[in-house]
Amino acid sequence: MIAMSGGVDSSVAAYLTKQLGFDCIGATMKLFSNEDITVGKSAPCCSLKDTDDANGVAYRLGIPHHVFNFAYDFESMVIRRFIEAYERGYTPNPCVDCNRYVKFGALLSKAMELSCDFLVTGHYARIEWDGERSRFSLKKALDDEKDQSYFLYSMTQDQLAHALFPLGEMRKKEVKDVALTQGFLNAQKRESQDICFIADGHYADFIEQFTNKTYEPGDFIDSDGKPLGKHKGIIRYTVGQRKGLRISSPHPLYVCAKNARHNTIALGDEKMLYSTTTAADSFNWIRPKPAVATRIIAKTRYRQTGQWATVVSVGDAFVRIEFDEPQRAVAYGQALVLYDGDFVIGGGTIINED
Repeated sequence: MIAMSGGVDSSVAAYLTKQLGFDCIGATMKLFSNEDITVGKSAPCCSLKDTDDANGVAYRLGIPHHVFNFAYDFESMVIRRFIEAYERGYTPNPCVDCNRYVKFGALLSKAMELSCDFLVTGHYARIEWDGERSRFSLKKALDDEKDQSYFLYSMTQDQLAHALFPLGEMRKKEVKDVALTQGFLNAQKRESQDICFIADGHYADFIEQFTNKTYEPGDFIDSDGKPLGKHKGIIRYTVGQRKGLRISSPHPLYVCAKNARHNTIALGDEKMLYSTTTAADSFNWIRPKPAVATRIIAKTRYRQTGQWATVVSVGDAFVRIEFDEPQRAVAYGQALVLYDGDFVIGGGTIINED
């Protein structure tokens, strides 16, 4: 089964899989209604045109195409978790949850139900069998600019055993060249750069519309707890934010921390954004757990260059690390993903230990 979003990556993944001689079926997930869920203009995916594009590629390849309704799974496991995280003062990563619960949860289960051996996606990542450890490994893609291993850290051994990533050894230009050569109408389709179910990055507007709630104003405070002014609701701010605070100050102020319980947002100098340690729970180990004092490479957000760190505490579902250099604006709710070279060791959700 090939997950076909209507974009160029999944279309080329479908073509390459068929070229390998597999019996293939295409599957497009209906995750939400663009008309019902978005604020302002439509979100950049899950439209009727996307489904038509996927169907057109499937027809051109001569493979069956199905549309599966996973709106309930997406709402309960992605959208509502996204909203709840913002309400707690966290900064969520819905792409991680979508991969965990929808693509390699509900859709993979559907593939197995239909007697498929593999679920194929257009992710830029690689899966390898590690004979020495008798387990599958997840690796970064060949194209470092497109690598999506950060979003896939939650994959289990069973999921890795039944997943194929045909684009892992390719660069984006090669993928587009294949699409053009095959005459795919979506070869030049614009890629989404934001969260799929939110138009134009208006997160707070979406949350208020979806929940039909108004989030109460509260205090901006300094490091000593002194009020500096009023914020417009805790969901409207993220750690590291400088613009839009509307606070008079002789020097720039940044969002340094959010306290949902007291509905306060702490502001401070940029130097207050830096930290040398962080911790994550709900950790999934793809490689065996490292020992304490192990040197690793860590990422606390997708576009970040990997940073050298040392593992200082480890458990079955918990890890604490210490960075060689202070890191800027590490946000609770984002993913902490650990690497050994190109190999993903594992990942979890960054937490507030206070």
